Amino acid sequence: MATSIRPEPIDPAAVLWSAAAPDRVGRPLLLVLHGYGSTEGDLFSLAPHLPLQPTIAALRAPLQAGQGWSWFPIGVPGDPVGDALDAAALGIIEWLDALPEQPTSIGLLGFSQGGAMTLQLMRHAPERFAFAVQLSGFIGSGTHPGDARLAELAPPVFWGRGTLDPVIPEGAVARTQAWLPTHSTLTEGIYEGMGHSISQAELGEIVAFLREQYAAPAVPTA
Repeated sequence: MATSIRPEPIDPAAVLWSAAAPDRVGRPLLLVLHGYGSTEGDLFSLAPHLPLQPTIAALRAPLQAGQGWSWFPIGVPGDPVGDALDAAALGIIEWLDALPEQPTSIGLLGFSQGGAMTLQLMRHAPERFAFAVQLSGFIGSGTHPGDARLAELAPPVFWGRGTLDPVIPEGAVARTQAWLPTHSTLTEGIYEGMGHSISQAELGEIVAFLREQYAAPAVPTA
């Protein structure tokens, strides 16, 4: 990806961590990315339900959106404008690069816009991210230089969505349905009657997926 894209920086002071700095050393990292108009505290509230192996870090998106934050301008729903998705992904990668202690592996969990971010991060650095949990999100349109490598690696991805989601357009869902099976080892959860949210049934399957990932040997970061 061309380096002319200006990364959207992450505010290190806004990151919510599940462990103090000394307790993060030698552990995997689960990066948590919230949705549009939300905050870093939203998905961080899931932390008590998630496996204990990883350190959890919830990031605040860089762009103001009402009372919360966003990773990129909405533009056409399900199809971010221009380089916005890449700029947000590059900002997260810069933040990761600057960590004083690198984790043993990095997993991704995101909702809505944050879900789109998980897949775009994998496109930018296919070797770096061990897996993704993509909730009520989508894949960005177009091709990406990292797509071919992802097709070879086929990293584990959990994609959960509701049948009554009024936010993610059908075209974005169809694009994601076509892309994920050829670029990941896909676990797909479709929840009858669920809107743009996370249900208890889905949370149970998320936890089961994460336990599988942390039962396997850690994948070193790049």
